[in-house]
Amino acid sequence: MAHKNFLFTSESVSEGHPDKVCDQISDAVLDAFLENDIKLGIADDSAINTRLGCETLTTTNKIVIAGEGRGQSPFFHKHGGKFVVDRELISKIARGVVKDIGYDQDGFSSYGADVEVLLHGQSADIAMGVDAKKKKSGEEEGAGDQGMMFGFACTESEVYEKNSFMPAPIFFAHRILKALADKRHSGAMPDLQPDAKSQVTVKYVDGKAVGCTKVVVSTQHSEKSRNGKKYTPAMVKDMIESTVTAALPKGWMPAKSADFLVNPTGNFVIGGPDGDCGLTGRKIIVDTYGGYAPHGGGAFSGKDPTKVDRSAAYATRYLAKNVVASGAAERCTIQVAYAIGVADPMSVLVDLHGTGQVDEKKLEKLLPQLFRLTPTNIRRTLKLNKPIYRRTAAYGHFGRAPDKDGGFSWEKTDLAAQIKAAFK
Repeated sequence: MAHKNFLFTSESVSEGHPDKVCDQISDAVLDAFLENDIKLGIADDSAINTRLGCETLTTTNKIVIAGEGRGQSPFFHKHGGKFVVDRELISKIARGVVKDIGYDQDGFSSYGADVEVLLHGQSADIAMGVDAKKKKSGEEEGAGDQGMMFGFACTESEVYEKNSFMPAPIFFAHRILKALADKRHSGAMPDLQPDAKSQVTVKYVDGKAVGCTKVVVSTQHSEKSRNGKKYTPAMVKDMIESTVTAALPKGWMPAKSADFLVNPTGNFVIGGPDGDCGLTGRKIIVDTYGGYAPHGGGAFSGKDPTKVDRSAAYATRYLAKNVVASGAAERCTIQVAYAIGVADPMSVLVDLHGTGQVDEKKLEKLLPQLFRLTPTNIRRTLKLNKPIYRRTAAYGHFGRAPDKDGGFSWEKTDLAAQIKAAFK
């Protein structure tokens, strides 16, 4: 981004957004498969039994779960030489997600939705290319698909939250919706409903984020307040304004009331899958960097870690974040590309956007030495065999603190010291 003085806008969507409902169902199914592998003792660092590409569609009181996979009982069992899925078990997982999000509406609820499960066994042709092959260096899995993936990190959000290393617009767009969701779940704002969107326009001066010029929040709400009054956008704005202000750095909220827009259509009672069809993988820019950095095009949710659309995007974020955390640059983009069935990436590119203190070409050689970018090593080193995915499916896959159980392991900065030492 060559401009020094500019405006940049990113959006986020809440856990109740129709597409995010689908992402969470797909990832909850994946977590269940992986958790079952752990129970059966077949999910250690040397192997992964689960293969899953799970897609979900939602509309008015309807959930459709489709895709292909491989797993041990109780999810798949062989019948007539084919893998057959336990539809009732998958339906139960989907209903649990909807209930947790908080949908209890005539048009969409955990108890009222019809769930159709169309999962089937994985293609033998795909499995053949992905399963580990004996090589001189040991067993290596091939990439689950071709494609290119990007990782990004920058110092913008560090002033406000240490070790986040995210662009400010998407970071605060997520934070606004998470704050509102927390108040809805706690009962502090009982008239808010699950579906919501935010949009934050950040002003940059000399390349530094200094405040918001516009903030937009569209949030689903009950038709009437607790005292029986029909909600207007002004009433919703009064209800959420202090929470939105608190989610932003001090002084960042637009000074003019007209620059804080709430429910600009005028009404938002009908929402969620009842108001708009949802689909897994349709919010990939929300999932990553809010458009501030490139995206390879592949979605994450519902995909097991042999699928490099997901695991390599996590790996490149991990490396980019460690480069910036080491002090080698203020901004870093890393691109990798794979061929299906081949373990090593076709290419590795590092771009420090003119902020680097080190040679980019040397980084391109160093990083794969510190962290091999094969699906097997990514999975083992970041410990991606664990049921850690549903939590990623709302409010972004990046910029989150690593969890004690291994969730968000790609957000660790444990390579920063080695990168720094290599360029001393």
